[in-house]
Amino acid sequence: MMEYSESLKKNSDFQKVYRQGTSFVNRLLVMYVLGNGTEHNRLGVSVSKKVGNSIVRHRIARLIRESYRCNESRFQKGLDIVVVSRAQAKGTNYWDIESAMMHLGNMHHIIIGRKS
Repeated sequence: MMEYSESLKKNSDFQKVYRQGTSFVNRLLVMYVLGNGTEHNRLGVSVSKKVGNSIVRHRIARLIRESYRCNESRFQKGLDIVVVSRAQAKGTNYWDIESAMMHLGNMHHIIIGRKS
């Protein structure tokens, strides 16, 4: 269970982050970030059918959630974060996903106390 964050569930919430948020991309993931005016973060994960069948998609989604959960304390608070998996994420492992997540977090300047 995530300590400081909840899930982004409503389509309207996702759409708002897509429309108003800023996004950065790397080989595996796309990360959209938008301030939400609260003291906690909300994480949304999206993995399209292009990535693979439901087993593959759920695995990628779990890896993304877990890599966020393990590094949650390093993210600034008060953000809606939507992470979209790209097709290249298929067949990757936890470390690849975690590295891609932190890379995007650094690009967004939302990682606290990062190593430059």
